[in-house]
Amino acid sequence: MRQRIGYVLGSMSLGLALVLSGCGANTGSPDASSATGAAASTAASGENSTTENVDPQETVELTISAAASLTDAMKEIETSFEAANPNIKLNFNFGASGALQQQIEQGAPSDIFVSAASKNLNALVEENLIAEADQQNLLQNSLVAVVTADRADEVSSEKDLTSDTIKTIAIGIPESVPAGTYAKEALTNAKMWDELESKLVQGKDVRQVLQYVETGNADAGFVYKTDALTSDQVKIAFEVDKNSYTPANYPVGIIEGTKHRTEAEQFYTYLQSPEVLDVFAKYGFSIPE
Repeated sequence: MRQRIGYVLGSMSLGLALVLSGCGANTGSPDASSATGAAASTAASGENSTTENVDPQETVELTISAAASLTDAMKEIETSFEAANPNIKLNFNFGASGALQQQIEQGAPSDIFVSAASKNLNALVEENLIAEADQQNLLQNSLVAVVTADRADEVSSEKDLTSDTIKTIAIGIPESVPAGTYAKEALTNAKMWDELESKLVQGKDVRQVLQYVETGNADAGFVYKTDALTSDQVKIAFEVDKNSYTPANYPVGIIEGTKHRTEAEQFYTYLQSPEVLDVFAKYGFSIPE
């Protein structure tokens, strides 16, 4: 009898243990499922968040070292280029071509160089700062003499500049400003440099020369035709004989050390496109044949 009771109790204990074990397993399944679902939801949420926070294309800034005489044309070109290429911003450094050449030689940041004289760009090619294959003659300009409007009838040739009424004549510094170099060359060939030298005042670039005449600080000045056309305060007295000075070519080149090669090539190519050459022509530049 005692033995039978023990057997029954043992069977009951085993049955209870199996019931409790089954309950525990059932209770755990929803929790595991919930955790798995939460993890999947979190992963999906994180994936979507990463996609939504992707940064737009980074803006690339190009530095364009350009002759001061290009200022007005380049400002118009800047607007159209940036509209067509919103990921590229153009920063212009305008100045005398000789000064810009020196800045590039000394390591100043620059991606494109547009010079008002071949000699300045050629020097950078010789120094391996611009590759031979990365430069092109872009434009040509012409040299004129300008006077204030009230003197328009007084000057029509170089000889008229010797008049006592013309006391000061502005030119760009011949050593660094191409327009000044061309003016000295033309006056020397006309055998008038020595005679007029005492009247000369020098400007740091062609725009400053124009300003000297506009403000009356000079009675006459030698500038590019393109500069003269931008001002209603001066008159073109005469155009200098093109055979008396080296052709005023404007070459463009890509700086070898540019950190934005692809974008620099884009702008370099854009400057040579028909629509941009039309803009240059509108400002008085001619296109080399």
